[in-house]
Amino acid sequence: MSEDASTRELELLARAVELAEQGRGRVSPNPLVGAVITRDGEVIGEGWHHRYGDAHAEVEAIASAGGPGATVGATMLVSLEPCCHEGKTPPCTDAIVEAGISRVLFASDDPSTKASGRGPGNLRDEGIEVVSVTGEIRSRAKAINQPFRKHAQTGRPWVLSKSAMSLDGKVASATGDSKWISGEQSRKLVHRWRAELDSVAVGIGTALSDDPQLTARDIEVERQPRRIVFDSAGRLSVDSKLVNEAAVSPLTVVVGRGADRGQLSAIEAHGAEVIVATGENEAARVVSALDQLGALGVTSLLLEGGPRLAGAFLDAGEIDELRVFIAPILIGARSARDPFEGAGSDSVAEAVQLPNVEVEQIERDILVTSRLREW
Repeated sequence: MSEDASTRELELLARAVELAEQGRGRVSPNPLVGAVITRDGEVIGEGWHHRYGDAHAEVEAIASAGGPGATVGATMLVSLEPCCHEGKTPPCTDAIVEAGISRVLFASDDPSTKASGRGPGNLRDEGIEVVSVTGEIRSRAKAINQPFRKHAQTGRPWVLSKSAMSLDGKVASATGDSKWISGEQSRKLVHRWRAELDSVAVGIGTALSDDPQLTARDIEVERQPRRIVFDSAGRLSVDSKLVNEAAVSPLTVVVGRGADRGQLSAIEAHGAEVIVATGENEAARVVSALDQLGALGVTSLLLEGGPRLAGAFLDAGEIDELRVFIAPILIGARSARDPFEGAGSDSVAEAVQLPNVEVEQIERDILVTSRLREW
């Protein structure tokens, strides 16, 4: 808890974080932001960033309060430090100054190079009291913007690895069958995650065997995620659903230097984008691909498989959050597929440790979540 924030102000900052969540799946590559305006402890305005290109949370809150004339001398509580740069919309710091706000409390910093403390500094220069709140509320505010924060600091997308496995740790039978290990409600959750994130990725094995669409279905969607196929040799068929729907839902195919040029030209003719990943091994090529995807503006990626690709991401240290559905079934076959089939660890002592483990039940499945890294 910050010494400069009252209990009531911390409650209202928590409300600002809740408001920010309402923009999930709509604002990328911008961050999620919510704002509350109060006078004498009473809320007079609220707002959040609704979608990319729309007014920011601070401006929405000022309008909700009745405009600048109604906010003179009021306090604003915002989940992220106010911006001071010109983008799709004018700087929020200008709007705060014009509104006559006298005190601003924010929960999380903005680590991007165009921000990083400049907004609060500008407000202080205008005589506005600015408080950076610490403690649990800061952790919560940072947690909702992990994709934005990682992309701002590394240029690469935040990666959520999802898998569904049997109780004996298998993601497919010996014949490759995996439909369906997890239950219906678990699969509905995955469609929601697809709608919330910028992209969804699979390996060529999954693309060839399942011929998936990788779209978010049976759920309200602001925009479909970019579909990504890691296909080192360029084997993806032009007859696949992924290629045939490339004009409607963006498709990126990640290939190696030796990929068949003729096949790639045919894929590109259908509207797909091709990027070439370089590096001495699969893990290095994962990093190369993420660098290029980040440069395209992709801030988040849902990694759905298969096991070899998941293993390469794990070896590269590029899994930021893990979500595993464990189904109450036993597959039992010695040659059945494991969730991660990379180089792995040489000993148990060297195994990847999972911090912050959370467990919940989804019908008959158990969902295990772990945030491997905090940005």
